[in-house]
Amino acid sequence: MAAAPTGPTAPLPAWLALLRWDKPSGRLILLIPAGWSLWLLPTAPPQSALVGWIVLGGLAVSGAGCIANDLWDRRIDPLVERTRSRPLADGRVGVGEAIGLLLLSLVVALAVLLVLMWGLPAASRNLSLLLAIAALPPVLLYPSAKRWFAFPQAVLALCWGFAVLIPWAAASGNLSGGWPLALTWLAAVLWTFGFDTVYAMADRDDDRGLGVRSSALSLGDRAPLTVTVCYGLTALALAGAAGQAGVGWPFWPL
Repeated sequence: MAAAPTGPTAPLPAWLALLRWDKPSGRLILLIPAGWSLWLLPTAPPQSALVGWIVLGGLAVSGAGCIANDLWDRRIDPLVERTRSRPLADGRVGVGEAIGLLLLSLVVALAVLLVLMWGLPAASRNLSLLLAIAALPPVLLYPSAKRWFAFPQAVLALCWGFAVLIPWAAASGNLSGGWPLALTWLAAVLWTFGFDTVYAMADRDDDRGLGVRSSALSLGDRAPLTVTVCYGLTALALAGAAGQAGVGWPFWPL
């Protein structure tokens, strides 16, 4: 008789699900703010090579973030309706495999950063590196924020703000973008807080029972209004950024 397996073995689909690469819309929520930044630059449109490297880096970073989040929540996710079918929660992927895939994603992200830095002028290179380092604390804090902070979605929003700042710095070598950059950053922060609050609204009953914090629980009945205001201000901020950047009329229907 064949011996029983000693642990989960993860086929490729389970690894892709752990990285969330099986859900393209989930990856767009990180790449879209980077696109706002790149196409509102004074030198837009950006170089295709820069766009390609940022897309690859964004996929690696977002995948690493998803794995880190699932590792933190591997005992909570099986108890939450929306997350119980995730690969770590349902046992399709083991902790060791997840850690290995996390390290691989971080190596890819670091390699992309090094390639970008190699081809950039010194000013762009140094500023991009400083921003990447500055992004680490909120990225590392976010998976645990729901255990100690009433609005963990605000921490994620700060993380997403770097998706605007780093491409801008890589392309221009500075953050002196004035209102276009400031309003684009604000739009990314507001949009992220809004959409992650929507996710949290779906988890309210489970989170309340587990003692997990979220903006949906903290805002209570005001959560739908807050999301509406966030989305409305996002649209206004993007409109202001585009107007200040001198974007032509074809932008507005889009």
